[in-house]
Amino acid sequence: MPQPSPWFATPADAADRLAAAGYLADPATAITAYLAGALEKPLLVEGPAGVGKTELAKAVARVTGAALVRLQCYEGLDEARALYEWNYKKQLLRIQSAQGTDQSWSETHDDIFTDEFLLTRPLLTAIRREEPTVLLVDEVDKTDVEVEGLLLEVLSDFQVTIPELGTVSAVRRPFVVLTSNATRELSEAVKRRCLYLHLDYPDAEREREIVTSQVPDLDDRIAGQLVATVGRLRELDLKKSPSIAESVDWARTLVALEIGELDEKAVDDTLGVVLKHASDQARAVQELRLRR
Repeated sequence: MPQPSPWFATPADAADRLAAAGYLADPATAITAYLAGALEKPLLVEGPAGVGKTELAKAVARVTGAALVRLQCYEGLDEARALYEWNYKKQLLRIQSAQGTDQSWSETHDDIFTDEFLLTRPLLTAIRREEPTVLLVDEVDKTDVEVEGLLLEVLSDFQVTIPELGTVSAVRRPFVVLTSNATRELSEAVKRRCLYLHLDYPDAEREREIVTSQVPDLDDRIAGQLVATVGRLRELDLKKSPSIAESVDWARTLVALEIGELDEKAVDDTLGVVLKHASDQARAVQELRLRR
């Protein structure tokens, strides 16, 4: 049976340790992170891009000393990239070297389907690790629906079946985080196996705490101006709204340039740090000027 891994002692312990690693978790996030470890259930984190979903998994790995194994999802992802594949070139060399010997085909077959020829991908890698592991399945909504079937065996029983080798079960269950930007609805089968957490952009006070914790040299007054401006930008119909990470980058930019006032010129000069589309920048400049 898999050995239980006490990732966090309590929700308060989760909040404190994540905060020490630079991730300010609200009560719902701290409770859900604690439960994911205590109940050994995967955690599905859903919300818009840039709200800290991926960073949560990274923070859990940092504070617990666990290795982070990441499966970056994308359209066209298949079993060979998610689970495992065989090293066909190496197998072919072994077959060729066995020709002209007394070794039978069945013996050669058994020889080439061993760990020596197995190329493990993120899902199988995380299952096989004996050390504490955080498995991040990032942007799962970008995959095809069929790929979710690959996840079900892992999420249900923390095991992977390899026809040539049998079933590989986790010795130590990983802490699993699946992230989704909600670009499509995930199957009920996947959701049923997970705890669920929805993350959204924080309110102004919370974002100010996050920014100042990451950029302690930022003046309090500038921090307030930055957070207010980012909030207004997120109200606009943009191709890509500013993420929390981009708020932090903007704060670091203002400190590096020794900007003491987030006035019109400062915004114009540094807006490319938070908005990465020319059309978004043009719209933002126009709207911000109208509101001044």
